[in-house]
Amino acid sequence: MDLRPILSAVLDEYVLPLGGDHGVAHWARVLENGLRLAEETGANIEVVSLFAVLHDSRRINEDTDPKHGPRAAEFAAKLRGRVFDLDDHEFRLLYRACEGHTYQRDHPDVTIQTCWDSDRLDLGRVGIEPHPSRLCTDVAKRPETIKWADDRAGSGVVPAIVLDLWGIDLESEPAW
Repeated sequence: MDLRPILSAVLDEYVLPLGGDHGVAHWARVLENGLRLAEETGANIEVVSLFAVLHDSRRINEDTDPKHGPRAAEFAAKLRGRVFDLDDHEFRLLYRACEGHTYQRDHPDVTIQTCWDSDRLDLGRVGIEPHPSRLCTDVAKRPETIKWADDRAGSGVVPAIVLDLWGIDLESEPAW
């Protein structure tokens, strides 16, 4: 899935620093986490990919922002049909994943679980080690999964896709 058109739409209105705690490198790590988890969970890859770049796209600050998930869900609804297409079922999953990621602990759908785990596995970027009791899927709860994701988040890894596929140079933070 080519996420560049979605990223362009997101970055047109993004108000936080691209290199911030909830910015582009975080989205890319969430994407990589989600794709890795989906190999075992069977989650919908398109929903997981869109969640990665949309879930924090409407944050207005780097600290407490409890309404950013619902705002991201509404933003996804605005982009649907213009920038990306999902069928009704897939879109409901994306909407719920974005909307609920800020306050819900679990959900019965494996795609939503995978989305939330992919984000929670990146908590090391703000000094919080992910705890298995806060994760949904068995694969995310594994110590080796937590360690892999936490090491990347804690050291601020910027996945190669940021520059290579998305064309975003976080060193210069270009205007979109």
